[in-house]
Amino acid sequence: MAGQRRGFFCGSLDHSLSRRGFLGAAAAGAATFATDMTALNVLQQPAFASELKKQQKRVILLWLAGGSSQLETWDPKPGAATGGPFRAIQTAVPGVQISELMPKMAQRMKHTCIVRSLNTKDGDHGGGAKLMMRGRRDEANVQYPDLGAVLAREMGRVDSQVPDYVSFYFATEGRGFAPGSSGFLGARYAPMELTQSMIPENIRRLADINDLDHAERADLRDLLSKQFTQGRVNSTTSSHNEAYQRVRGLMSSEKLFDISQEPQKMRDLYGPTQFGEQVLAARRLIEAGVPFVRVARAWWDSHGQNFETHQEMVPELDHVMATLLDDLEQRGLLEHTLVVTLAEFGRTPGINASLGRDHFASAWSATLSGCGIKGGAVYGKSDPTGNRVVDGQVGAAELFATIYRALGISPTKNYYVGSRPVPLTEPGTKAIDAVLA
Repeated sequence: MAGQRRGFFCGSLDHSLSRRGFLGAAAAGAATFATDMTALNVLQQPAFASELKKQQKRVILLWLAGGSSQLETWDPKPGAATGGPFRAIQTAVPGVQISELMPKMAQRMKHTCIVRSLNTKDGDHGGGAKLMMRGRRDEANVQYPDLGAVLAREMGRVDSQVPDYVSFYFATEGRGFAPGSSGFLGARYAPMELTQSMIPENIRRLADINDLDHAERADLRDLLSKQFTQGRVNSTTSSHNEAYQRVRGLMSSEKLFDISQEPQKMRDLYGPTQFGEQVLAARRLIEAGVPFVRVARAWWDSHGQNFETHQEMVPELDHVMATLLDDLEQRGLLEHTLVVTLAEFGRTPGINASLGRDHFASAWSATLSGCGIKGGAVYGKSDPTGNRVVDGQVGAAELFATIYRALGISPTKNYYVGSRPVPLTEPGTKAIDAVLA
């Protein structure tokens, strides 16, 4: 198993409903939905389902932790000395080829845009992961929120009873390098981090505390909090209070994480792997109104046995991603859901003495599928050996600006840290217009 080849992996020390979505037809169903967020069958109410699907945007990030190889996935170089043993195959989009390890995605390229020209200039696990989760680097006095926290803020509902940001990250590889972070946005937009169980820990009320006791304890906490904050102006305290106020609603969302609620046929489609099950859970969550879900699939850090590792792992990614896109399309969700594949960097074109590929941030690939994206497109180009970008070079900031634009969010929108305006992306950053629908 690739997950067991730890001896070959890097030992580096550097290795957490749109506010507009409930208008018109949705108003009639909102009260029912808020009462019990575990009832996915409310989506069978035609008026509510139609409005929800039409107005609410969401994101699923497939995080390929450790750094997957662009050469064995989205930007193959067959025949080159650096190309490796796998062929390139034609996709359903004329002129676009990807690795033969991805035959299912090759038939679904009409939904997907490949960005082949990322030059992010950070080949360190920790620095690269933070950069590709935030789109920029922290400053000495400013801790920036990551993509999930920003989208929770922009696309979440104030009264939501489901989480705004969920992260599945069970593996140990790289988990400490890319924890979810709400940065200066505060605890209200912090992720629900799942690292051991598909069901959130401590989400259930203790058996020896009845519902009345639980409500009264919440009231007491609220009273003490109000007394503490009286006469004080503190954004951190306010953020924690908002987070606490959502506890009872979040407790009612437990069944959303339980894929046994899905028909066996659907579970079989995604497959029995942990990655497949978590992506199925992600689909359940976004369907119920969660704006952002990250699913991490680790053990891509192939300093040794790169080709064996990718021969095992790429077909799994191919199958699960293709299944997800089909599932979203059939449910009428794909045009409102952005599916992103991303890592902290790619892999070197050069092949080392252990038949592996090392860290490489100079010319690598990511994909965008669904909402707001021009499917079947390829943006940018690397040279024939994959060593450098020769056309359309972009960095993390441009990629993030493109994601925001695809979701209808202005990348130049300002947040404020004190009186300082802080735009969502670095000043002067431009989205990749060529990939936007």
